Amino acid sequence: MAATTISGLAREGGVGVETIRYYQRRGLLPTPDGGSGVRRYGDEERRRLLFIRSAQAAGFTLDQVAELLALDAGEDRERARALAQSRIAALDAKIAELKSARDALKRLARDCAATDGPCPIITAFEGG
Repeated sequence: MAATTISGLAREGGVGVETIRYYQRRGLLPTPDGGSGVRRYGDEERRRLLFIRSAQAAGFTLDQVAELLALDAGEDRERARALAQSRIAALDAKIAELKSARDALKRLARDCAATDGPCPIITAFEGG
C-alpha cells in the first residue's frame, strides 16, 4: 500500500477518522510525523488497524487489544493464550445465555400457538 492520509486509512479499516484519532490517543496506533504538513500512514499502521478491528470483532476490549499488541512485541505466548482462553470462556457463557433465551422463546411461541386467551409471549414479558 502506498502511504495514505488518515481518511484513506480509516476507509481501508472500515472506521471513521475520529476512531483512528481515538486509537492514537489510546496508544493503539502511532501518530506519524506530519513533517510536510500532512500525516501519512503506511502498511504498518494498516496492519495494526486491521489487527485492532479483528480483535474487537472477537470480543476483546480495547484494554485487552493494547495488551495483545504489547505481547506481540514481547512474544509472551502464555499471556496471549490466557487472554484468548478468558475470551473463549466469556463467549461460552454468552452462548449458553443466548441458547437459554432461545429455548424459552421457543416454549413461549409453542404455548402461544397451543392456547386460547392471553398470549403467553406478551404475558411473559409483562411480568418482568
